[in-house]
Amino acid sequence: MALSAMTAERRAKALAKAAEARTARRALLAEVACGVVSVAEVLERGGQDLVGRTRVVAVLRAVPVYGPARVAALMAICGVAEKQRVGALSEQQRERLVRALIR
Repeated sequence: MALSAMTAERRAKALAKAAEARTARRALLAEVACGVVSVAEVLERGGQDLVGRTRVVAVLRAVPVYGPARVAALMAICGVAEKQRVGALSEQQRERLVRALIR
């Protein structure tokens, strides 16, 4: 079954919606980087649409002291896949991440 082509108007709306989501996600990660919002608070809000679609890697890398190697090690220890999104985390994974970040 072939997909129907998008009209120019629908395409423009979709592009605007995607740009808005990227801007909101960038603002969320900036808040994490500044310490306004903790990683634990972001993980708790995993049910929200924007937060749920954000990758765990992006949230952890927003923390100033966590680089790519440290984030990869933390995620491996906590049993979180590299491409996993915040909304798809299980309760146990959330708890393990929060506990590991507190140490």
